[in-house]
Amino acid sequence: MAVIKHKEQRVGIFIDTQNLYHSAKNLYHGRVNFGQVVKDALAGRALIRAIAYVITTESGDEKNFFEALGKMGIETKTKDLQIFAGGSKKADWDVGLAVDAIKMAPKLDTVILASGDGDFVPLVEYLQMNEGCQVEVITFGKSASLKLKEAADEFNDLDQNPRKYLLGGTSTQHSPRERRPRQQSQTANKPSNTNTETIERKMENEDGE
Repeated sequence: MAVIKHKEQRVGIFIDTQNLYHSAKNLYHGRVNFGQVVKDALAGRALIRAIAYVITTESGDEKNFFEALGKMGIETKTKDLQIFAGGSKKADWDVGLAVDAIKMAPKLDTVILASGDGDFVPLVEYLQMNEGCQVEVITFGKSASLKLKEAADEFNDLDQNPRKYLLGGTSTQHSPRERRPRQQSQTANKPSNTNTETIERKMENEDGE
């Protein structure tokens, strides 16, 4: 579906961090380059807010990850991992993300949702019909809800070029000829990428417990 994009368009980006993390891990055994995702989703438009919703791990070592996101211009909102009797765990930001998107909608022309969770379909429809917002979704299409894809005004599939949006993983292996230009393009982001890799490895270790 064709959408309108221009540099004065006010954009809010809402990132379901856990959803992207698990999609990248399960599909490509890699980690998400959140900075690149935000840059391409924004597409040169006016960024009002970019918020990543994060679940804090039991180790509590998220500081470097938050700093890395901050350097990319991404705010973070955190929620503690809930552990119930018997060892079961619960962690999601669905309601909090939806509430923020609705509150900010009057100041936005476009809402970008970085998630493949089908539970956000009612949010997409509300923003379109009640707030008049253009709603775009960006995520890994292979793990995204079909209904969410159909509801969005535009769906941007990270699976079309996963190497661009991943740090590590089987899909990011390059031949020597391919490495040279990518190393040059990523030099400026190297510190942030390193911090992102560190905390996401911690998240991966916790998943395996």
